[in-house]
Amino acid sequence: MFATYLIGLREGLEATLVVSILVAFLVKSQRRDRLPQVWAGVGLAVVLSVLFGWLIEYTSTSLLSRYEDRELFEAITSVAAVVFVTWMIFWMRRAARSIAGELRGKLTEALAVGSFAVAGMAFLAVIREGLETALIFYSAAQGAAGDSGPLLALIGGILTAVVLGVLLYASALRINLTKFFTWTGALLILVAAGILKYGVHDFQEAGVLPGLNDLAFDITGVLDPTTWYAALLAGMFNVTPAPSVLETIAWIGYAVPVLLLFLRPARRRPAPPAKTTVTERGADTGAEAEAEAEAAATPQRA
Repeated sequence: MFATYLIGLREGLEATLVVSILVAFLVKSQRRDRLPQVWAGVGLAVVLSVLFGWLIEYTSTSLLSRYEDRELFEAITSVAAVVFVTWMIFWMRRAARSIAGELRGKLTEALAVGSFAVAGMAFLAVIREGLETALIFYSAAQGAAGDSGPLLALIGGILTAVVLGVLLYASALRINLTKFFTWTGALLILVAAGILKYGVHDFQEAGVLPGLNDLAFDITGVLDPTTWYAALLAGMFNVTPAPSVLETIAWIGYAVPVLLLFLRPARRRPAPPAKTTVTERGADTGAEAEAEAEAAATPQRA
């Protein structure tokens, strides 16, 4: 359940910060009349994200009758989820200093067009996070059929993110979001490695890949699958006591290089002229820090 809570927290906070930037910009620009359109776009994105998650689950449980087809579908969604996770964390790192400025620029253009453009811009800003959340959650929660724990954990993570976002917006909370997203990004890489391992297992179950019974090792005598800590490791990172050779290769082959690439120091580029309170507060250079400053500082200056 920790994995799905982390997914909800990470994705939810990203979406919350995006909405905070949009709302703060409208308040600062004395365009509060456009706030209903922003919330309409956000609401539509949330609804479609929920429908997308339901459609994935419905496809797996109702539309696919053969066991092999279900396993293959789950394997494909697992690989897609890993691609989305990897793209997400590296995109956030690469687009660090420009995301808030880009959002403000797009919203300025949308204001000049009209209400539908504003709603559409807000919708597009949030829908990516929503679709990613639905897909990653489905892949991370596989194997927990009939258990409401992962869903409750996801909702808890999203609610936590919303509370944090509101507190940041109201300047009632200051946290180092750059470090927060770095640590959660590293944990999500381990979660993604587990999802990929599960996907390989599904490919083997579907008969696409060989070696289902070729175990890399068997430590069930040390890591009893019935214990709480074994269940915790399996639920968080899909670490199991008797994985196949291909599963182990997939887990290590993804987790090690991606973690090294993600955690290596980024090349410093010359900072652009200060336009927000990020420089004034000496915040970390990053999209999250800029979003924090924009969301936290703007309401008091409107």
